[in-house]
Amino acid sequence: MLIDNEIKLDFKDVLIRPKRSKLTSRSQVDLIRNIKFKHNKDYTWSGIPIMVSNMDTTGTFEMAFSLSKEKMFTCIHKHYTLDEWRDFYIKTTNMGLSNNYIFNYISATSGIGEKDLEKLDQIMKEIPIKFISLDVANGYTDKFVDIVESTRLKYPDKIIIAGTVVTREMTEELLIKGADIIRVGIGSGSVCTTRIKTGVGMPQISAIIECADAARGLDGHIVSDGGCTCPGDYSKAFGAGASFVMSGGMFSGHTESAGSLLEKDNKKYKEFYGMSSSTAMNKYAGGVANYRASEGKAVLVPYKGDVINTINDLLGGIRSTCTYVGASSLNELNKRTTFMRVTQQANEIYGKDNI
Repeated sequence: MLIDNEIKLDFKDVLIRPKRSKLTSRSQVDLIRNIKFKHNKDYTWSGIPIMVSNMDTTGTFEMAFSLSKEKMFTCIHKHYTLDEWRDFYIKTTNMGLSNNYIFNYISATSGIGEKDLEKLDQIMKEIPIKFISLDVANGYTDKFVDIVESTRLKYPDKIIIAGTVVTREMTEELLIKGADIIRVGIGSGSVCTTRIKTGVGMPQISAIIECADAARGLDGHIVSDGGCTCPGDYSKAFGAGASFVMSGGMFSGHTESAGSLLEKDNKKYKEFYGMSSSTAMNKYAGGVANYRASEGKAVLVPYKGDVINTINDLLGGIRSTCTYVGASSLNELNKRTTFMRVTQQANEIYGKDNI
């Protein structure tokens, strides 16, 4: 047994220190990033590096249509059938959307089971997708490392997102074995109960700092996955060194989110749940197996309307962060970020709700 005595920090534990700035308007901030990758240096991705999580309520084709228009990224969930992928491809073709448009802003998702990988292979043969997301809750197993390595060999020209992990050594291991982007975050999501059920995880700011430092040394990238509750948290994740930031909860409850629109006490809601919750396992695996526990929960999220409203609020907040520290582009934010440890984020005497 070992104890790491260094205090680990989450979004709530820090604020970004303002710095002198020559910027006079948020409109002067450029959020587009041009990103090259470790295993395919001939390809450059250009866009706003915010990803929607591959949860089945958020990682939808409808979400991809809306976000790609803003040059933002959607990780499509793994439960779509091959026929649904075909229909999506036909629809984009009929709409005149070129491959350089929507298919540069989505990934296909796969677990590491045999059936998952077989379906991934079918999708990759028929749909011109550039990104593959290999998604498991525990990225520390030998089997996952082997799958990352074999996937790289099978798809040498694809960009591979792999995770999740929270430490330096596995970030390096997965990058060396073939991943381009490492998914960082265990137990940080709003509907994830892994830390409660298992006692495993790391506060997200410290995980980002550690894994981003490891990735930079190998020409790799990380995506911070989970924990963001407001636009300021995205800015903190980018400031800590994340190349991309992924969220599920922030993109739940929208028109583009899956699920029926429910009404309760004259208010509208949409269901949102973790992919390790009993709700998800009942839906896709016939229930929770007797050898494991549910590590997620289901909630009703107030209906938020079209996702563009959330996007505008989110991007406006990040641009404002950049003006406070003098960063004219998102590329500069990490270089101009100084974190202060704090005991309080905001005055909430009137609560969090706006009139």
